[in-house]
Amino acid sequence: MSESENSRIEMESGATAWHPIMLGSTDVGRGTNIGSMSHIGKNVKIGKDCRIQGSVYIADGCSIGNNVFIGPGATITNDRYPPSGGQWSPVIVEDDVIIGANATIIAGIILNKGCVIAAGAVVTKEIPSYEVWAGNPASCLMTRESYDKKREANE
Repeated sequence: MSESENSRIEMESGATAWHPIMLGSTDVGRGTNIGSMSHIGKNVKIGKDCRIQGSVYIADGCSIGNNVFIGPGATITNDRYPPSGGQWSPVIVEDDVIIGANATIIAGIILNKGCVIAAGAVVTKEIPSYEVWAGNPASCLMTRESYDKKREANE
């Protein structure tokens, strides 16, 4: 990794991160951009072309797929019943997932391909592919197809 004058970190993989940041893993795919004030734990795997906004927390051992968007302030945990003393349950985020600002993903959860987690949601169970979930605890709001139509119409 090299740091330039403007606080940009160019990773060997072709990923970019912004200072200040805690990078406990360099297993980050090409084209990924990680915002400042984020915490990327040890043994975290992040795929290609992800957008991880500022102040995101990703706990040790979690896995992030390709083309994932994680909004500012989102928290992805690995300890379901803290303090567990190292009995981690990492989160798995599959490809093409969107996680909104300040969402919390509880340890051991799988976010299946293409799902959307709304801003501020608290996810306590596995999320099926191509569904949009919101609330605390999160529940199904609509399909990804409906979400994409609303997004395109800017509703």
